[in-house]
Amino acid sequence: MPALWIARVDVTDAELYGKYIEVASRVIPAHGGSFIARGGRVEAVEGQARARNVVAKFPDVDTALGAYNDPDYQEAVGWAVQASNREVIIVETDE
Repeated sequence: MPALWIARVDVTDAELYGKYIEVASRVIPAHGGSFIARGGRVEAVEGQARARNVVAKFPDVDTALGAYNDPDYQEAVGWAVQASNREVIIVETDE
């Protein structure tokens, strides 16, 4: 079943986070992910929103986890953690 990678982010250091984006933009598609949403307009209708939201679709959860665990991506996660407050989840879909 397909899976969605959902990241909710408030960037605190744009320059360092930019380094993360460069790697993520390469690694996610290399593992079969395609971006559905990257940073566009956000309207919170319930709960607290984050300024940047990214959704990528993968063939399945295991493929998405393969991208997340990619050594290059894991190096970039270190930069992202330093440069933002964020949550990342992978969710299986029924489509």
